[in-house]
Amino acid sequence: MKQDSAAKTVQRRDYTPFPWRIDNAAFRFEIEADHTRVFTTLELSRNPAAAASDRIELDGRDLELESVALDGRPLADGEYTVDARGLAVGVAGASARLEIAVRIRPQDNTALEGLYPSGDFLLTQCEAEGFRKITYFPDRPDVMTRYDVTIVADRARYPVLLSNGNLVATGAADDGRHWARWVDPFAKPSYLFALVAGDLALVEDAFITVGGREVALRFWVEHGNEDRCGHAMESLQNAMRWDEERFGLEYDLDVYNVVATNDFNMGAMENKSLNIFNSKYVLARPDTATDVDYQGIEGVIAHEYFHNWTGNRVTCRDWFQLTLKEGLTVFRDQEFSSDMQSRAVKRIQDVRILRSRQFAEDSGPMAHPIRPDKYKEISNFYTMTVYQKGAEIIRMYQTLLGAEGFRKGMDLYFERHDGAAVTCDDFLAAMADANDVDLTHFGRWYGQSGTPVVRAAGAYDAAQRRYTLTLGQHTPATLDQPDKRCLSIPVAVGLLTPDGTELDLEVPGSARQQGRSAVLLLQEREQSFVFENVPEPPVPSLLRGFSAPVKLDYAFSATELAVLMAHDSDPFARWEAAQTFAQRELLRLVDILAQGGEPDLDTSLGEAFAAVLDDAASDPALIAETIALPDEAYLAELVETVDVDGIHAARRFVKRTLARQLEGRFVALYEDLAGSGAYSKHPEAMARRSLRNACLSYLMETPHGEALAQKQWADSDNMTDTLAALRGLVFAQAPSAADALSAFEAKWRDDALVMDKWFAIQAATPGAGTVARVETLLRHPAFTLRNPNKVRAVLGVFAMSNPTAFHAADGSGYRLLADRIIELDALNPQVAARIVAAFNAWTRHDPARRRLMKAQLQRIAAAPHCSGDVAEIVENALGMERMGAD
Repeated sequence: MKQDSAAKTVQRRDYTPFPWRIDNAAFRFEIEADHTRVFTTLELSRNPAAAASDRIELDGRDLELESVALDGRPLADGEYTVDARGLAVGVAGASARLEIAVRIRPQDNTALEGLYPSGDFLLTQCEAEGFRKITYFPDRPDVMTRYDVTIVADRARYPVLLSNGNLVATGAADDGRHWARWVDPFAKPSYLFALVAGDLALVEDAFITVGGREVALRFWVEHGNEDRCGHAMESLQNAMRWDEERFGLEYDLDVYNVVATNDFNMGAMENKSLNIFNSKYVLARPDTATDVDYQGIEGVIAHEYFHNWTGNRVTCRDWFQLTLKEGLTVFRDQEFSSDMQSRAVKRIQDVRILRSRQFAEDSGPMAHPIRPDKYKEISNFYTMTVYQKGAEIIRMYQTLLGAEGFRKGMDLYFERHDGAAVTCDDFLAAMADANDVDLTHFGRWYGQSGTPVVRAAGAYDAAQRRYTLTLGQHTPATLDQPDKRCLSIPVAVGLLTPDGTELDLEVPGSARQQGRSAVLLLQEREQSFVFENVPEPPVPSLLRGFSAPVKLDYAFSATELAVLMAHDSDPFARWEAAQTFAQRELLRLVDILAQGGEPDLDTSLGEAFAAVLDDAASDPALIAETIALPDEAYLAELVETVDVDGIHAARRFVKRTLARQLEGRFVALYEDLAGSGAYSKHPEAMARRSLRNACLSYLMETPHGEALAQKQWADSDNMTDTLAALRGLVFAQAPSAADALSAFEAKWRDDALVMDKWFAIQAATPGAGTVARVETLLRHPAFTLRNPNKVRAVLGVFAMSNPTAFHAADGSGYRLLADRIIELDALNPQVAARIVAAFNAWTRHDPARRRLMKAQLQRIAAAPHCSGDVAEIVENALGMERMGAD
C-alpha cells in the first residue's frame, strides 16, 4: 500500500476517557465567498474519571490555523504543537479557556465530510469524524457539551442560517451580511453538530406532543421542490406519534428541522433538531417516486427521528459501540414500517436484504462482529453487519423477553443513561436487570462475526406420540476470527399435520410459548427438544419470523414444502418454503447446465406456484414476494464456487418456464389488478401494484410481454408502473426499449432523482454488453463522479446488482470499475470504499475471474495516494487468498 493509505489500527481494548471536560463551547462561523473562518472558544476542566494530563490534545484535519489563545493570552509558535492530525496545548492548571481561529475552504471539499457545498448552499456532515475538518476539537463521541453557535453570512446569498437547538437571536451585520445565533440546550458529541447556510424554500407544519407541546416541523428544500415534501412530513408526524405510543418517548424541543440535499454520502443524518437528508429520502410525488421510494422515505424519516432518543439523548461511548445506536434504531424503524405497512411483507423484505448483502459481508474479507474489536477507518464500519445484523440482535432480545419485557428493558435503559455516552454492555445489562434474567451467554453475539448455520433433524415416536427435534449450530471461520463459540439462538417453531392443520404445542423447557409457536433456545453445539402429544408425524415450521440471523439446514421434502407454502400460519415461513423450493431447483439446474445437460423444471414447483397465485385471500404484496425467485446474489452465497453465468441462466430458465406454464394465471391477475382512479399510496394500493408488476415481470418472458409493457408505459400515471414497464422492456431487450428510454430521458432530464432511475435501469441490464453501455452512461451530461447518488445509480448498481455484466469473462467490467474507483478515491474516499467492496468475493469465483479481479485489486492498491478507506478494504480482500490457502 502507498504511504498515503497507511493508517493506525484502533483497538477497542485501548479505550481511555478524554482527560478534559468541555464545560462550554461557543463557535462563530464567518462565511465568505471562497473560505469560512471558524472561531472556537472552549472552557475546559479536568475530568476526574480520567488519568491526569498536562496537555489538551484536539483533533484537526485540513485546517489553516490562524491563532491560539490560552486563558486570554495569545500563544506564540513553540507554545503549542500542530500537525496533520491536530493541535496540542500544554496546560498546568485545573481548568483552561482555549480560543482558536481557523480558516477552512468548503468550496474545495469534494469528500462531502465536514463543511461543504451542495449546489448554492453550504452544509455539514460530521459523523463519524467530520467535525475535525471544521475546527480543532476532541472529535470523539464520549466528549459531550452544549453548543452555542453564531453564523454570519451574506444575506442575499445565504438568507437561511441553521444550526442545532433553538434560534435565540438574529441581526444585521455590515455590508449586507446578517447573523443568527443557535443554542442547543442538550449536551451532544461533535458528530451531531450541524450547520446549513443557503437560499432554501420552507415547507412547515406542526405536531402536538402527548405532553401538549407544539413542535414546529420545518422542511428546507431547494426552490421548486416544495410540492414533494408532503409524504415526508406525514411520515415524520406518524413516527413521532408512534414513538410516544410504542416506547413512551416524546420529542424534547420546540422545533424540528430537516434539510434535503442532492449531495450526501449516506441516506440521512440525525443531528440534534437539524436532520440533513439525501433528497432521495425526502422528495416524492406520484409521477417522480415509486412505491419503494415512498416506503424508503417513511422508513428513513422515522429512523432519523428515532435517533433523537436512541443515538442523541443516549449516545455511544466510542465508535466500536456504533451498533448500540444504529442496530437499535434500525429495529425501531423496521417495527414502525411494519405497523404502517404490511408486517409480514416488511419482514420478508428485510430478510431478503440481510441474506443477499449482510450474509455476504459476514463471509467476506470485511467480516466483523456487530461490535468490532478494531478498525483502521471507522467510515468502513458503517456496514450491513452493524446496522441490519445489529437490528436482528435487538429483535432477538424481544423474541426472548417478549414485547412487554423488551419495553421494560428500554425504559430502564433510558432511566439509567439519558444524557450519557454508553456501551453495548450497558444496553444488555438494562435488558437483563429489567427482566431479572442472565443474558451473559446472549452477549456473545456482540463479539462474534460470521453467520451461524443451524442444522435441524426430526424424529417421530408413534408409540409415545412424541416428536423430537434436534438442533445443532456451527459458525464457519472468518478472516478476522478462525475460532467460534456457541451462541444463544432463539429458534421459533410450529408443527403442522400433513394435511396442514397446526398443532397445539407441548414442549417443556421452551424459552417462550405463544399460541401454536414455541421459541427454542439453542445454546450448545447440539440440543434436542421433545414435543409431547403429537398425533402423527408432523411437518416442522422452523425459524418462524426469521427468529435469528442464521442459515437453516433441514432436509425438507417437496411434499413438506408444499404443505408449508399452502397452510403455514406464519407468513415468513410460507414465503421461506417457496424460496427453499425454488432455490433447490435453481441450484440443481446450475449443476445440470455446468455439465452441459438440458435443463428441465420439476413440475411440482409450477404446481406450488399455481397454488400461491390462486390464493385470493392472501395479501397481494405477500404473493408478490412469494413468487419472486431468490436473487442471484443470494444464490451465489449458497455455493462454494460461484458460477455467474450458470446461476443467471438457471434463474432465467425457471422464470421463463413458470411464465409460460402459468401464463393464463399471470394474465388474469395482471388484468384484475389494474388500477382505477388516481394514484394512492395506501398500503392496499401499493400491494396491488406490487403483484401486478410482479406478474408483468413474468409475462415479459412470453410473446405477449412487450405489448403489455408498452400499454402500461403509455397508460401509467405514476412512476411505479412507468418504471416497471420500462424495466421490463429494457431487460427483455424489446425493440421498443430504445424509444422508451429516449422518451423517459427527454421528459426527466432536468430532474436529478428521476434520472438516477434511468441510469440504474440501464446499469442493471443483464449481459456483458452492459459494460459498454455503462461506459457511455459515465460520459452522459447528467452524470458526475462528484455526486454519490449518481455513482451509486451507475457504478454501484453495475458492480453490486448486475453479476453477468460486472463479471464479464474478458475482465472488462473489472477494469471499468477499477478505473473509476481510482478516479473517485481522489474525490470521495468514503464512496469509493463502498464501491470497491464489489471485489470482496473474488476468491469464490472460477480461476480465470479470480486472476482478473486480483490484478485489478492490486492495481487499485498501487495507485498513487490510495486513501485509507479504500486501502483497508483492498488489503483485507487480498488477504482472503491467504485464508483460502490455510
